Amino acid sequence: MVSFESVKEARDRIGDHVQFTPCRESYYLSELTGCSVFCKREYLQRTGSFKERGAANALAKLGEVGKERGVVAASAGNHALALAYHGKRLGIPVTVVMPKFAPLIKVSTCRRFGATVILAGESFGEAREQADALVEQKGMVYVHGYDDPDVIAGQGTIGLELLEQVSDVDAVVVPIGGAGLIAGIGLVVKALKPEVEVIGVEPERVASYGAAMKTGRPIMIEAEPTLADGLAVGCVGDCAFEIARKCVDRVVTVTEGELSLAVLRLLELEKAVVEGSGAAGLAALLGPLKGELEGKNVVLPLCGGNLDPFTLHRVIEHGMTADGRLHALEIRISDRPGGLARLTELLGEGGVSIQCIDHDRMFAGPDVACVCVRVVLETRDMLHYQDVLSMLDDRGLEVNKSN
Repeated sequence: MVSFESVKEARDRIGDHVQFTPCRESYYLSELTGCSVFCKREYLQRTGSFKERGAANALAKLGEVGKERGVVAASAGNHALALAYHGKRLGIPVTVVMPKFAPLIKVSTCRRFGATVILAGESFGEAREQADALVEQKGMVYVHGYDDPDVIAGQGTIGLELLEQVSDVDAVVVPIGGAGLIAGIGLVVKALKPEVEVIGVEPERVASYGAAMKTGRPIMIEAEPTLADGLAVGCVGDCAFEIARKCVDRVVTVTEGELSLAVLRLLELEKAVVEGSGAAGLAALLGPLKGELEGKNVVLPLCGGNLDPFTLHRVIEHGMTADGRLHALEIRISDRPGGLARLTELLGEGGVSIQCIDHDRMFAGPDVACVCVRVVLETRDMLHYQDVLSMLDDRGLEVNKSN
């Protein structure tokens, strides 16, 4: 198991090799949520996530045989990047087994850091089987991404830092995937300031920690697709769970809309590109914890920022939809000359921005005098959208809402 002393030793061991990330109050997020929000910006680590702490500690503690034979891990994301980077720094051979669907940017970055990348399997489980085979065949050391005691101790150094940076903290809201991060942070927080509330956050589509709490042990659940892909772990770690269950006060779940809205808020208000997993804490403050922590000092570890541009684009659109600023409508208008021009003029008078428009005669219905127009509109907020709908209704236009 992991002790408070092992976390302090980890800090001494890796302190010169990972970033001491800032943890300043966000004026905008504090105003938005009603509590004093301090963002622990772990996305500023060299490889873009907190995973560097655990990887650096585990690699530094390897014996000579392990350093010579190298390490292996199954990972499609931040753990792989962290191992590759610190393995190169320490001169330790690193092999990463990634599922075939792994993002190309992460594959190429791991290779640039000098890691051997093997693409194997259609799932994480199949990639793990290949990694286990390498352990058997070549005597490599497997470094687990969230259930290795040395990795958990490394992640716990975040807890030491945030308590120094925010001495009067009331609550820490931590994302949960495999539970290694919240186990490390929670252990430290409860050892030094047991009165501080430790709150976990899971995507409702992959609530594996909640399932473990109900049964009293980690169990495998079906993981559905989620914007918080870094938290999409079907079964929390055994070691991580045993630590976390003693220091986590409660756990909440967040929806996909709340996750995308949190990413959008961080982008717009903090100018911070944070992936869905890293934004889960803010999603909780905007959703299930809304109003509960009002007036309190709350720390949010923003765990990672490795979003590829295409995913970011989709998350922004999803977030704007959740925020009541992006809407899809089908509007029936006259097919006579000038009908479409009058509609766009009317929408312009309503102060909306037309993002996309499709003029459809073929599937507009039996009335040949009418045509269906599919349009995507950007509004200021939901109130503005309701005003636009009222305006269209006053003009006698038939409108079907797609969202």
